[in-house]
Amino acid sequence: MQVKILWADDEIDLLKPHIIFLTQKGYEVEAVHSGGEAIEKCEETAYDIVFLDENMPGISGLDALARIKELRPMVPVVMITKSEEESIMEEAIGGKIADYLIKPVNPNQILLSLKKNLDQSKLVSEKINTNYQREFRQIGMDLGDRLNAEEWSAMYKKLVNWDLEFSKMEDQGMQEIFDMQLKEANSSFSKFIEENYLDWLNGVEQAPQMLHTLFKDRVAPHLKEPVYLLVVDNLRYDQYQVLRPALSKYFSFDKEDIVYSILPTATQYARNAFFAGLMPSEIKKKYPDLWVGEDEEGGKNNHEEELLNKQLKRLGSDVKVGYRKITNLEAGKKLYENFNQLKNNDLNVIVYNFVDMLSHARTDMKVIRELADDEAAYRSLTSSWFDHSPLQDIMKEIAKTGAKVILTTDHGTIKVNNAIKIVGPRETNTNLRYKIGKNLNYKEKEVFEVKNPDEAYLPKDNISDNYVFSRNNDFFVYPNNYNHYSKFYNDTFQHGGISLEEILIPFVEMRGKK
Repeated sequence: MQVKILWADDEIDLLKPHIIFLTQKGYEVEAVHSGGEAIEKCEETAYDIVFLDENMPGISGLDALARIKELRPMVPVVMITKSEEESIMEEAIGGKIADYLIKPVNPNQILLSLKKNLDQSKLVSEKINTNYQREFRQIGMDLGDRLNAEEWSAMYKKLVNWDLEFSKMEDQGMQEIFDMQLKEANSSFSKFIEENYLDWLNGVEQAPQMLHTLFKDRVAPHLKEPVYLLVVDNLRYDQYQVLRPALSKYFSFDKEDIVYSILPTATQYARNAFFAGLMPSEIKKKYPDLWVGEDEEGGKNNHEEELLNKQLKRLGSDVKVGYRKITNLEAGKKLYENFNQLKNNDLNVIVYNFVDMLSHARTDMKVIRELADDEAAYRSLTSSWFDHSPLQDIMKEIAKTGAKVILTTDHGTIKVNNAIKIVGPRETNTNLRYKIGKNLNYKEKEVFEVKNPDEAYLPKDNISDNYVFSRNNDFFVYPNNYNHYSKFYNDTFQHGGISLEEILIPFVEMRGKK
């Protein structure tokens, strides 16, 4: 379909060579001599793009811009002017121009502006596809090597960057190829974890930075100054990346890293381990009154503040601590309204549960499933929430203090789509990504088994208990009513098992821009 251009300039007759050039390139150009005529034409016709001379007698280009935007809000408008005054440029930009060109313009400048504004998505898609095709082979070769923990973090960053690039494209053809490569990466990563995880915990091999030592290693050294520690439950690395542009308005980034969560990648285990500075079985042994087992009544994360205080005491730190857990909108608003109270503390810990609630709501509510139909939409929903949440208001207030901010999480989540059968007694836990119990029945090749929980520093209620973890995009379903539950939980976001998305989590150090 031919692109229709409206070009308004009081010296339009002098621009005939430009118009002929564009016509030869396949564009349809309608030329007018004034801002008033441009407005009239836009009332009658929907143009693909409008070129406006800024300095026309009568209705100026800036005045015409405002009126055209009222009539056709989505039409891109390119302002052309002889003036390089900053005030005119700011005025034009404030009027939502698509581009800004200084006279005299040559035909190639006009053509470049057209391609940038009308063909941008197509050109970007072609560039992304070409670049990925070039790197596809290298990623495949790297996945065939024996990557170490640091190299896996770098690989995951690279894969997330590509995923974010593909989400910008209208043509999703290459996305399918990328999804296959991501699946291959997850399969290799699962093998890597199975081969090394127990050795890390038992000192056989040097471990990467893991969640249960993260506070001691990466947070405590900063407690010589005021610190805000923000733990956003279930925040994946790709979700952090889509929040980053909003955060960058208020913060400079001192360090952005990926660290390793623990198994199970579930809040009860991971977040308690983070605050306690201990693995789950160590918590149960050292502080039995602060550990709630799988089969016990009550919240599993109700003792985080107490566990944190005990860790600080072991570290010899006597800082004044404020701890807040936000589980709903009203609590977030209340924290924002009472923000000044936080300024008296040396360490402020804010646990924000929204992302975790979003993943559960997406499982249970059809409307949320439809809003977050795929990974890109799930990220977009997270970003939209942040833009309108009390958390962003709280972050703005923190930024004003110029204080150190540490942002992290306890685990990520993965979209599951492959049901695998497991059989267990009635008291077996309900999580879809890991199971703990005795007399569990499953196919060994489909799971990662921890037959001796002591080796993984995991608590057990019975001497014969063992843990099994699902890998990649798998999830556990009992044979009873198998078809119903495999269909119901298919394409939902779950956590507790082994995948890049669940285990490799963001750790970010920021400082507020005063």
